[in-house]
Amino acid sequence: LQLQASGGGLVQPGGSLRLSCVASGFTLDYYNMAWFRQAPGKEREGVSCLTSTDSMTDYADSVKGRFTIARDSAKNTVYLHMNSLKPEDTAVYYCAPVWACDGYYNIVFSGGQGTQVTVSS
Repeated sequence: LQLQASGGGLVQPGGSLRLSCVASGFTLDYYNMAWFRQAPGKEREGVSCLTSTDSMTDYADSVKGRFTIARDSAKNTVYLHMNSLKPEDTAVYYCAPVWACDGYYNIVFSGGQGTQVTVSS
């Protein structure tokens, strides 16, 4: 079971990025999928979540209106589209399946490395 995140990089404030998370060894469609981020010296933050059954979405207040989570079942991939990026969005981002999109985003299992996003001028 592995999750490989990619798509991060250095971007100026106000810019955009699209992160991808490819799953191997399991089918994304069977799980609620969430994106997390962790900045140096800070606790992990649940950013966004997508339910498996009805594709409902949930977002942290800090990213609401700027980030969009989506899934491509054929590619077994979940995406995070990030717009209007701010310096405070700088962090390592990774995805994981979660028990529920309830704001707590308790992880079912984790695997693979995240991708670094740096927002700076």
